[in-house]
Amino acid sequence: MHTLIQSANDNAQTGGIPFDPLTIGMLLILAVLIFFMFRNSKKRKAQQQELQTKMVPGADVMTNFGLFGTLVAVDEDTNEALIEVAPGTTLRVHRQTLARVVENESTPEESSVDDAETGGDGTTTERP
Repeated sequence: MHTLIQSANDNAQTGGIPFDPLTIGMLLILAVLIFFMFRNSKKRKAQQQELQTKMVPGADVMTNFGLFGTLVAVDEDTNEALIEVAPGTTLRVHRQTLARVVENESTPEESSVDDAETGGDGTTTERP
């Protein structure tokens, strides 16, 4: 009991709370986690903003459930979007189900080797 009182008095005289290496390490880990949390939040917000600028009528879109179509209209008051999935077929979905804008990427011509086999060592051999 006497040692507890003496150690409390020593801490009070030295200026307060002792910081051992474990406490400092835990505080550093906490600071890093908070830093990454804010950083990821900013990234997500920027991605959402970019997605909203691309969501214009006429854009090819994909929904969260894998439906592809052309965005016809977006009503921000009711949070609804109209998607044309086939000529004359329009679906009404919630605006938040629009996952991404599908960019028309020009597919590079595949260099297909007709009648050839690739060996395990990367060499190709012609088949008769």
